[in-house]
Amino acid sequence: MSTEEIQLIAFNIILHSGNAKTKIHEAFKAMRKADFTNANQLLEQANEEILEAHKSQTGLLQDYANGMQINMEIIMVHAQDHLMTTMTMREIAIEMANLYQQNQELAEKLAR
Repeated sequence: MSTEEIQLIAFNIILHSGNAKTKIHEAFKAMRKADFTNANQLLEQANEEILEAHKSQTGLLQDYANGMQINMEIIMVHAQDHLMTTMTMREIAIEMANLYQQNQELAEKLAR
């Protein structure tokens, strides 16, 4: 696989994980406004972007498993880091959405 092909895959991973990260930040804003429907939709959209990034990663791993020689580029290391950080961020956002929603429900009970 050529350097250019590796770089293209890396940039694709960065693009989609960056899009996902933006959606996650938007979901946090929605959570703070108690707009949980929107937050959940944004987290689902983030997951779709993560899946696109993951497809690129999986294709590269399959090529490697099939014996293709792949020279690792620093941009690919960065892309992998970006993707894994975004995946972790989404998992935390899902947990935080649950906490925000529980907090909102408790606040509503106390206000009665």
